[in-house]
Amino acid sequence: MATLAGGFEDPSAEVLTEAAAAFGLLASAARLHIMWALSQGESDVTHLADRVGGALPAVSQHLAKLKLAGLVRSRREGRRQVYYVDDPDIVTVVRVMVGQLTARTAVAVTRGPVSGMP
Repeated sequence: MATLAGGFEDPSAEVLTEAAAAFGLLASAARLHIMWALSQGESDVTHLADRVGGALPAVSQHLAKLKLAGLVRSRREGRRQVYYVDDPDIVTVVRVMVGQLTARTAVAVTRGPVSGMP
């Protein structure tokens, strides 16, 4: 592993592969929306489907993929399955990325179109 000027070592190929797989799952707008919702607090599949505007079976399949990858966990409460993000680092990544893009969009809207551009 090479050490960079900042003192950080390059991650192993295994770590990079795992990170790429996690980011690949988050590359889906639907799954990212689910992760955003779960970063705000736990929920069952019915409420998640309502919140993200997805069909119940589709949201359930997305949750299964996220759970299989270890990004989401669940527990049973009576007859319903409650989903949550147990890793605060994942919550941070999702919140930072979505927050930064939201801020950029707000700035772009405030500035308006660039002179000479439509």
